[in-house]
Amino acid sequence: MIKINGKNTPEALGESLSAYLEKAGYNPKIIAVEVNYNIISKSEYDNYIISEDDEIEIVSFMGGG
Repeated sequence: MIKINGKNTPEALGESLSAYLEKAGYNPKIIAVEVNYNIISKSEYDNYIISEDDEIEIVSFMGGG
């Protein structure tokens, strides 16, 4: 089972992280991605293939004051 931000996301299986992020509408410049409690560097988004049992958290940076 693949969980992305706490939701089951089986359709992401086998996709690269960059492909999933693009499909889901994320801007890679303003997010950080953690897979199984490890931060994935932006340079690895194309190489990381989403696998069964991955737990992925995607967080966006927000400005404010």
